[in-house]
Amino acid sequence: MNSYARFPTLTIDRPADGVLRIVLDGPDLHAVTAEMHRDLAVVWTAIDRDDTVRAVLVRGAGERAFSAGGSFALVESIIEDWRARTRVMREARELVRNIVECEVPIVSAINGPAAGAGLVVALLADVSVAGRRAKIVDGHVRLGVAAGDHAAICWPLLCGMAKAKYHLLTNEVLTGEEAERIGLVSVCVDDAEVQDRALEIATRLAAGSPSALRWTKRALNNWYRQAWPLFESSLGMEFHGFGGPDVVEGLAAHREKRAPRFA
Repeated sequence: MNSYARFPTLTIDRPADGVLRIVLDGPDLHAVTAEMHRDLAVVWTAIDRDDTVRAVLVRGAGERAFSAGGSFALVESIIEDWRARTRVMREARELVRNIVECEVPIVSAINGPAAGAGLVVALLADVSVAGRRAKIVDGHVRLGVAAGDHAAICWPLLCGMAKAKYHLLTNEVLTGEEAERIGLVSVCVDDAEVQDRALEIATRLAAGSPSALRWTKRALNNWYRQAWPLFESSLGMEFHGFGGPDVVEGLAAHREKRAPRFA
């Protein structure tokens, strides 16, 4: 475990032979702080080089949430500080790229809300297991910025362009059941079964042929690599928006728990 000590915001253990588990744990439904965002962006390169890891399981602590996305403090720093915005943009790029390039199979266990940076991990995982009452939402447009992060590279491939546009433009929340129906997640189970099912899948993957699994994943992820210019474009537009007026109103609306009033 010593090699993972440099990622202090992530709780990491090994629940089964060959399985590394990353637990997102923090206040406000495991909101992603600046420090956690940094750790999430780069932990995948360490995992990819760790021969003792044959599958990864990612979950939120407890049963209430996977992750509610970026914390208010993180979003505020991006809005107000050009240096912070530049740093987080680089980390957002690294997060997507490093998950795509990590050849170890990744399983996500989605209970409750999943949004923002947390949703990047949940949906770019190779197998996503969602509870029926999970609440999946991209949330960028409601905040007042373009749907960057993983959305352009991932959602149209998973659920088709019509559904991707509908949910990314309206930010209508998806239950786990609906997410499975449209193909956004791999598996939907009763909420109480999410963690056990995800661990069972991760354990099964860990027992498989490492080379066959890694190379199959690598080949399939060429769809994401082929779409990389789409991701770069969306990421640029998202972070350009963090310097504009709409995100100020969007953040205020989030804080005050009301609908945003964009000019």
